[in-house]
Amino acid sequence: MQVILLERVAKLGQMGDVVDVKSGYARNFLLPQGKALTASKANIAGFEAQKAQLEANNLETKTEAEALAEKLGGQQFIVIRSASDAGALYGSVTPRDAATVATEAGFTVDKKQISLQAPIKDLGLHTVSVKLHPEVEVEIDLNVARSEEEAELQASGKSIQELAAEAEAEAEFEIAELFDELGAAASDDDEDAPAPAAEEASEEE
Repeated sequence: MQVILLERVAKLGQMGDVVDVKSGYARNFLLPQGKALTASKANIAGFEAQKAQLEANNLETKTEAEALAEKLGGQQFIVIRSASDAGALYGSVTPRDAATVATEAGFTVDKKQISLQAPIKDLGLHTVSVKLHPEVEVEIDLNVARSEEEAELQASGKSIQELAAEAEAEAEFEIAELFDELGAAASDDDEDAPAPAAEEASEEE
């Protein structure tokens, strides 16, 4: 099926290009999203008549997208989730979640602009692409953690495995200290207790 592109579409072409695509892709995505029109003579003629206006609109939205990209690119957003000790999430982080945290931080981002290869299912730092415009794309980081404190540690470069190992080592150290204290207390008790032999000798006298 031939369509004429109304904007740049990755891996297809630039605005105004007439390209061959699968019918399903055109009907389910390109046409309803307003990214293309069927390449009939009437539509091609209509595009040519509106081309200057479409290009001006595209340039305007692209300029706006580039301005947002300068502020948004490289930002890190915290997503708090429940997870196992091994770092596996009870659930997942989706494009909707990414758009929500970015919007709460003051950026206008829609879930449709978020590109995830697969839902995020582990704690840690995850890089996500945000398509602000057909020609403008930036990356943000999602810091998925169980608490704000854990997020801060992850942001400093520590992985969930390192944090777990540190927590385990700290717990083992505290247990060892406790046993040392108990051992010392028991030793002190033995020293304070009177010697049985001395007690028996004094009773006989």
